[in-house]
Amino acid sequence: MANFATHLGVGTIASGMAATLAVATEMINQTDIITLALAGALGSVLPDIDLKDSRSSRIIFFALGLFLSIVVLFCVVSKYSIVELWIIWIGTFLAVRYCLHSLFHNFAVHRGVFHSLLAGVFFLFATAAIFHHGLQSDPRICWLSGIFMLFGYIVHLLLDEIYSVDFSGNRVKRSFGTALKLVEYRSPLASFLMGLAAVGVFFLTPPFASFFEVVGTSDIWTHLWDRMLPTNGWFGFDIGTIQTAITPVE
Repeated sequence: MANFATHLGVGTIASGMAATLAVATEMINQTDIITLALAGALGSVLPDIDLKDSRSSRIIFFALGLFLSIVVLFCVVSKYSIVELWIIWIGTFLAVRYCLHSLFHNFAVHRGVFHSLLAGVFFLFATAAIFHHGLQSDPRICWLSGIFMLFGYIVHLLLDEIYSVDFSGNRVKRSFGTALKLVEYRSPLASFLMGLAAVGVFFLTPPFASFFEVVGTSDIWTHLWDRMLPTNGWFGFDIGTIQTAITPVE
């Protein structure tokens, strides 16, 4: 399997490139590119959340604790005093980072249900729901953040499968096929519960219609195609002008 730095690096680059496409098609503002890239980067390490006592798991739960504590703080900021908000923020962070982390690893199995596309779909819906209810974001940004989370998740699973092939030794490792799968076939109960959780959190997501109105139009894909390659020379340089300048005069 790929290490944490590889997953994070590849996931960040891939998410940044995908976010650039979203900006180029004017689906999002330039200020939203960081949000989407971060969602994709988090998704690219999230499948390793079930690695007990690993750096990946500690960093993931630290990030989740920080993010969820900010979401909770955002929801109650107008209801309590500053000291009460500090207590809520610190309490939420510690509960996620340590209590939830310890409880989670009592049941999680590495390369189990969290190494499946079903889990990626669950995190897609969960991300969209958190952005909708916690951050009051536009439905378009909610769904795009969820999709970028799933995108990073798939990048992680693909990398693990690629690392399961020893190209130098021309052999396939025993771990091949355990990273990228639709569901966890070895544990039907875990897959059922994950599917149930995905369906449940789906009902908390924002309306999909407004997002589909944006991505479902042909204009956005035409605009993307028109922007894909330069029309006036690469990086502002006109190749024809350069060729004329260097052509010797007879």
